[in-house]
Amino acid sequence: MLHVTRMSLTTSIGLMAIFAVDFVDMIFISMLGNDALAAAVGYAGTLLFFTNAINIGLSISAGALVARELGAGRAEQARHYASSVAVIGLIAGLTTSGLVLFNLSYLLSLLGAEGEVLRLATRYVSIILPTMFVMSIAMTAMAVLRAHGDARRSMMATIYGGVVNAVLDPILIFAVGLGLDGAAIASVLARLCMLGAALWPAHRVHRGFARPSLKQVAKDLRPVRAIAIPAVLTNVATPIGNAIVVREIAQYGTDAVAGMAVIGRLLPVAFSVIFALSGAIGPIIGQNFGAEKFDRVRAAFLAGIKFTALYVVCMSAILFLLRAPIADLFAAEGETRSLIYLFCGPLALASFFNGVIFVTNASFNNLGHPVYSTWINWGRHTIGTWVFATIGSQIAGASGVLLGQAFGGVIFAVIGWVMVARVVARLERSQALEPFSDQGRLHSLFGRRGW
Repeated sequence: MLHVTRMSLTTSIGLMAIFAVDFVDMIFISMLGNDALAAAVGYAGTLLFFTNAINIGLSISAGALVARELGAGRAEQARHYASSVAVIGLIAGLTTSGLVLFNLSYLLSLLGAEGEVLRLATRYVSIILPTMFVMSIAMTAMAVLRAHGDARRSMMATIYGGVVNAVLDPILIFAVGLGLDGAAIASVLARLCMLGAALWPAHRVHRGFARPSLKQVAKDLRPVRAIAIPAVLTNVATPIGNAIVVREIAQYGTDAVAGMAVIGRLLPVAFSVIFALSGAIGPIIGQNFGAEKFDRVRAAFLAGIKFTALYVVCMSAILFLLRAPIADLFAAEGETRSLIYLFCGPLALASFFNGVIFVTNASFNNLGHPVYSTWINWGRHTIGTWVFATIGSQIAGASGVLLGQAFGGVIFAVIGWVMVARVVARLERSQALEPFSDQGRLHSLFGRRGW
């Protein structure tokens, strides 16, 4: 439990820096006194989250491949993998951002943006999205740093980016008078800072990258794809779920979307430790799985669940006590204030089930079943979101949308928990089989084919 706690709190520092800046960003935008601006950021954030899911998937692939090769003593191949992922990220970033920009107004209107909000969201995304490839290479470099055991420099890259964003936000928004454009420009400059702060030590200190070549990229494409595609699919599910919720919320007006945007920035600040838990507990489960210590795998999984419960209860109590000052901070009124109050009450407690899903996904990824995490995430963010959010909308309006989404999380958290228990039990039975018996050979044969 102490190990899980220490790893989670340490990992969360870098995440907290980014999320805190996004939160402050929203405060500054709210100070401009126009709900349409906050709503525009809400729509833009949903679309940008989708594109960033691709970057996250590629960084997961880079970290896994580089760490494995370094552990096997193949440093040169580790460098090739790092360079190949960076090149793929560059190509994917330019291609994706180009396609999205070409269809930007249509995509934002699908989410429910219209009129002035659509115009503002389009302008905001148009400034940030062309730097998608910058963020992709930066996240790959940070994954390479972590694979080399240099978590401090990886964390500092995010902190430097957060500091640049936090300093430039008020200057560009208020002093220069750029408003929403200033917030977008500050984010672009922060991304460039993160790229420099991560790429320089990854290359100069650890010699983590080889000279890129298209031939090597083509050769490495298969192993990169094998990890990246399930990881991208897992992460893409989240913005799709958010898009469903935003579209349902949009029918209740700009105030409701603004409230959703505030919650979207407040949630990761309050629960960044839970978000970090999946990255922290994964190596613990993976190492014990490799050592065939299944009792410790179970203990680590349960420790993650207990840690989630303890943290969520404490943070929910803090949010409940501070719900009025938080709403006042954003000058929230009407539906916006109601949704913030809802989040600082039952919705905050429901974050426990999101934490359970994070822990189960990390368990699947490190126990050799990454496809299970993909199915859990997709189920949670499609059926588990659309069906219950629609029902909640019919019953309780905008608040019902969020409550329905939370209820779907409960169902898939339970499913994930049961599936993890079954996976561990099956692995134990597999270990108990005599490896050179007929039964052992058949189990190995069918197990490799997933039967």
